[in-house]
Amino acid sequence: MDGSAMQQNYGLRDEIKAYWSLRAESFDSQAGHEIFSEPERAAWHQLISRHLGRAEHRRVLDLASGTGVVSHLLYDLGFDVTGMDWAEPMLERARAKARLRDRPLRFLMGDAEKTMEPDNSYDAITNRHLVWTLVDPEAAFTEWLRVLKPGGQLLIVDGDFVNSGLPARLASVVARVIARFRTSAPVGMHSAAMMETHQSILSRVYFSGGARANAVVELLARAGFEDIVIDTDMRAIHKAQKRNFPFLKRIERATQHRYAICAKKPMG
Repeated sequence: MDGSAMQQNYGLRDEIKAYWSLRAESFDSQAGHEIFSEPERAAWHQLISRHLGRAEHRRVLDLASGTGVVSHLLYDLGFDVTGMDWAEPMLERARAKARLRDRPLRFLMGDAEKTMEPDNSYDAITNRHLVWTLVDPEAAFTEWLRVLKPGGQLLIVDGDFVNSGLPARLASVVARVIARFRTSAPVGMHSAAMMETHQSILSRVYFSGGARANAVVELLARAGFEDIVIDTDMRAIHKAQKRNFPFLKRIERATQHRYAICAKKPMG
């Protein structure tokens, strides 16, 4: 196969997969990904319970599970958890973490837009910071509806990472300038190349103009979900995370539109 044919076969989805595979090595060292304090863990538990209710060993599919951070939060609460990710380096770390903590979590290689899981097989689906990366969110939402049991719940945690306030935009520019002059990125920061890749991907996904909650809700309703609720009260989580953020990251996070969305599959 010549170079041009290979380039044609390497699309945006492949770039996204490669990007997160590279991010796996430092993922758990970064605040906002792994949990670094008990107040933050408690805040996440509260958010999940607020929307999904009592666990009672219900089956949850945690999509784009990464190194298993949210999967472990769900397990803490008593859910029967299966994590799914398409980046093998993420899955390797997730499985190692589960072994280290002696937890019976299952992690599968899979695509969030086409899970290959059976119809009506999960009581809930969760994901964190997945929706903004989707190439075809309407197809993904239709797929999630298929996999959920009647009355099953979907919990999305995401945000608009494009339309930040002026302080956040300035902080982002400063961070990129700093990254260009560093030979290596310190913990909690990305290299200039990784930041450029992130911006390139962000400019070409479906939500390139920003994953606003109302736009996500519109697509969820079109896919067939009902009882859709937007929750923008992320204060407890952000307060706990802020203690571990670098100064520029604190500014950025303070002005971003972040939210949780909960929706249900109809019973009929």
